[in-house]
Amino acid sequence: MYPDLSYFFHDLLGTNVDNWTSIFKTFGLFLALTFLVSAFILSKEINRMELLGLVGKLKSKNTTNNAANPQKAMLKDLILNSLIAGFIAYKVPYIMDNFTAFKQNPAGLLFASGGNILIGILAAAAVAGLVYYSYKGDNSKQTLVKEWPHQKVGDIIIIAAVTGIIGSRIFSLLENWQTFIADPLGQLFSGSGLTIYGGIIFAGLTLVWYSKRIGLPTQHLADAAAPCLALGYGIGRMGCQFSGDGDWGINNPNPSPDWWFLPDWAWSYSYPRNVLREGVPIEDCVGIYCNELSPLVYPTPVYEICIAVVTFAILWSLRTRMPRGGMLFFIYLFMTGLARFFVEGIRVNDRYDLLGLGWSLSQWIAVLFMLGGIAGYFMMRKNGKLLRSTQVSAS
Repeated sequence: MYPDLSYFFHDLLGTNVDNWTSIFKTFGLFLALTFLVSAFILSKEINRMELLGLVGKLKSKNTTNNAANPQKAMLKDLILNSLIAGFIAYKVPYIMDNFTAFKQNPAGLLFASGGNILIGILAAAAVAGLVYYSYKGDNSKQTLVKEWPHQKVGDIIIIAAVTGIIGSRIFSLLENWQTFIADPLGQLFSGSGLTIYGGIIFAGLTLVWYSKRIGLPTQHLADAAAPCLALGYGIGRMGCQFSGDGDWGINNPNPSPDWWFLPDWAWSYSYPRNVLREGVPIEDCVGIYCNELSPLVYPTPVYEICIAVVTFAILWSLRTRMPRGGMLFFIYLFMTGLARFFVEGIRVNDRYDLLGLGWSLSQWIAVLFMLGGIAGYFMMRKNGKLLRSTQVSAS
């Protein structure tokens, strides 16, 4: 396991563990890779839709900072930029003084109360002055232009990233409520633990609003996003597997059966050097991450990675064959719900004795996703925007 880059370089190059490279957490790096890959795929799909005439230019936008209310625009930029600069300047001295703790838990230290208030105020004031004078000297005229949807991919990914992470974290806390109650602050700012359903719901609702705001047909954005969601989830689960962030399965001390064709570690795994430092100590281990699980557990992230890749391949092959818009997204919704429901059966999560079923929160949501996927598919099949046969067959 590689909780951070220092452990990866230790195995690769023999360098010391827990050095300055440990600020780069493995899960965070894979999460960043998720959004980079998603941006590439989404851009490719939206470009394809533009060429086919499925989506056209968006609503007009004003190219100048001095919009209809320049004072309001200036005040908004001044406050936002000053707060960001002030916060960064406030935290930097504190992080430098506590760099050892920062290497172990960047998120926890970043949101701790410590900092240098004087440096923060000076930085905020300096940035406020720069913003004020930039507006004061801006005499540019207003120009209305129309943008293509692919020019909004960056904004879409940022919106999805922020709202998706927030939603995923909230649902993760709900899914592990007892752990959260025992240590609210520690769990709130923990660098691990994200639940995909929370991300899909929060980001989905926000992007529906945003697509309507800019004039991008929601059903086409959803179809373009479906393969991104599938593959992105698989990449995110790679981060879970390589870091050992606790998203593993229940105990599995049994040897692999005769029909098992994958390596033994894909049947049961100990997650050595896991980022949560759970389990028994590892003998002759160097570093702060020196624990492994005993007994072994099902490596459920491995199963979800495989399922995600297969789901992406199916969606990618179907994307040019759908007769109506929106259908592809609801196929994704059903497939991800079905896969998660069964994987949850061997995962470690709180169970709820609702209707005597003993399902986890994710299983209940998975059922809703499957039902929503079926209902949405047939609704779009009947009422979705018809795609011309020449467009459907194009690649």
